[in-house]
Amino acid sequence: FGLPIATDVVSGERADDGLYVPIIDRVVTTLKQCGLLFVGDCKMSAWATRVHIRALDQHYLAPLAMVGDTAKEMRTWIQAALSGERALTLIYALDAKEGDDPIAEGYELTRSCTTQVDDRTLEWTERVIVVCSQAYAEVLTRGLDRRLATATAKLNALTPPRGRGKRQIKEEELLIKKANAILEKHRVEGLLSYTFERQVERQTKYVGRGRGSTERPKQVIERVRYQITAVVRDEAAIDALKQTFGWRAYVTDLPAEQLSLCDAVLTYREEWRIERGFHLLKGAPLSIAPMFVKRDDQIVGLTNLLSIAVRVLTLIEFVVRRALKCEKTQLTGLHKENPKKATNRPTANRLLRAFSNITLTIIQFPDRT
Repeated sequence: FGLPIATDVVSGERADDGLYVPIIDRVVTTLKQCGLLFVGDCKMSAWATRVHIRALDQHYLAPLAMVGDTAKEMRTWIQAALSGERALTLIYALDAKEGDDPIAEGYELTRSCTTQVDDRTLEWTERVIVVCSQAYAEVLTRGLDRRLATATAKLNALTPPRGRGKRQIKEEELLIKKANAILEKHRVEGLLSYTFERQVERQTKYVGRGRGSTERPKQVIERVRYQITAVVRDEAAIDALKQTFGWRAYVTDLPAEQLSLCDAVLTYREEWRIERGFHLLKGAPLSIAPMFVKRDDQIVGLTNLLSIAVRVLTLIEFVVRRALKCEKTQLTGLHKENPKKATNRPTANRLLRAFSNITLTIIQFPDRT
């Protein structure tokens, strides 16, 4: 139910990668159990972190970061799915009803892992779960289309026609530098190309003094500018890139008997519960930001104090929701905008607000309270 077990307060200039091992060790020390499943983001999938978790006789589940060899292997894994070489398993939400569309589809492969830790050799089988989310693919596609349109507009605006207040580009190197910067900024290198031409406008000017133009010497002035003539989309490259959208690879050392392909994907999708804890920490009523403190120890102390409040709010929600589920009932009057609205999943904030107008008064008498 998203209850924080261990919390670290660290300064923001350090990388996340080195923070996983210490917090994992603290959790293992606190719970004193083997066989725990640690679920984390792609930074937790670093090889050293996975090895450390295995050395503790624990398990891991995390998406692979698209760097190094993984980025190359991912293209092969995606092609195997698109070509039909690998049969795909449909993945449905836990509360899916008959006729609902799957939330994802994917397949898995296995690979052997071996490494040396101190004086012992660790060997295990790792499952690579390759999954495609259509909803995520559509989000990435819309983002790419926006970037392509924005980059095209900016490239065309780079060389405006001559006019008052419209600065011209007079050097080829400067045009190429600015155009490539636009492609890089919007991450469309290799997807858009452009052509340009050198334009020269010659103007004759009479210099010196004389009665007429025929008696004065002429001077020809050349005005050079560069003009982008076309911005071209590489449709083949764009379509090839869109085919890779929505795909992600997860790794876990748990066998399929303990964590199926579908369960692995659904388990990782539960991360919103942890994210909601951060939302509680940053939102009302805790409002960790902005923190009006000056010293580092005050920052650490306030954050730890508010993390206790997050635990309290999380427990309130869990206990109340569990009771409502057991009693198969709902609460009304928690939504000011709709007092008749009933819910079996009230938030802690709404529950506390319902008690905010109640005052408990305790009066002590010599013989009674």
